[in-house]
Amino acid sequence: MEIKGSTNIVGLIGHPVEHSFSPPMHNAAFMKLGMDYVYTAFDVNPNNLKEAIDGACALNIKGFNVTIPHKIEVMKYLAEIDEIASLIGAVNTIDFKDLKGYNTDGIGAIKAIGEVTNVKNKNIVIAGAGGASRAISFYLAKYGAENITILNRNVDKAQRLALDVLSSGLIDNVESNSIDSMDLANADILINTTPVGMHPNVDDTPIALASDMHEDLVVFDAVYNPNETGLLKEAIKAGAKPIYGIKMLLYQGAESFEIWTGKKAPIDAMEEALIKTLGL
Repeated sequence: MEIKGSTNIVGLIGHPVEHSFSPPMHNAAFMKLGMDYVYTAFDVNPNNLKEAIDGACALNIKGFNVTIPHKIEVMKYLAEIDEIASLIGAVNTIDFKDLKGYNTDGIGAIKAIGEVTNVKNKNIVIAGAGGASRAISFYLAKYGAENITILNRNVDKAQRLALDVLSSGLIDNVESNSIDSMDLANADILINTTPVGMHPNVDDTPIALASDMHEDLVVFDAVYNPNETGLLKEAIKAGAKPIYGIKMLLYQGAESFEIWTGKKAPIDAMEEALIKTLGL
């Protein structure tokens, strides 16, 4: 990849960012399509966030991904927020053409699940009530899920998220409960957004065991390191259908790519780069 005076710059802002998998994924996409773009990561101290956005505008940077801890705070420095990103209350993608913020995390999950099944009219159980759960819940509602049950150790947090999703008017049935009360008998899809099983704690007991699952269940784990988490091992043991966290990472990145460039993302090239970077 040759960087020239004409090269368009996109990137990631967060704190820290050095372990991000986004640069190799996006740069592989630009190389595949022969586009004069480069993607890099910028470690931005929270105290300098406004200056980073102002500076990006001044430097004609084309787009940013946004990660922890800036996803909420950055919204106050944007001219426009996409409707569903506004409902979620967090932005992970900025298009500098119109200084507009988007959230592609949820659509990343929808497309990952879409490789196996459609979320429309499905009964879905989500473990966790943090930022990822919030983004995914609103997109599930938008794409026609029949019922969402949000489970969390802190039940109050699950209840607040359930009420927020209900009040969006996108769905009529959202429930909440303790994660210890998980019942998958009538569930079509189980989604894990908790860090349980994430490296280095790969031996933690999964949120659900094979004995809790049935063969028609689709099990999606947003954790992508390790690739095959304890939860997904249990799903395979039960004959359920596993979906790997790398797929959400892939599709949220592809969505950002398309927002910035207006071109269809080369999914195969991006996935190949991710697999190589993750050492799978």
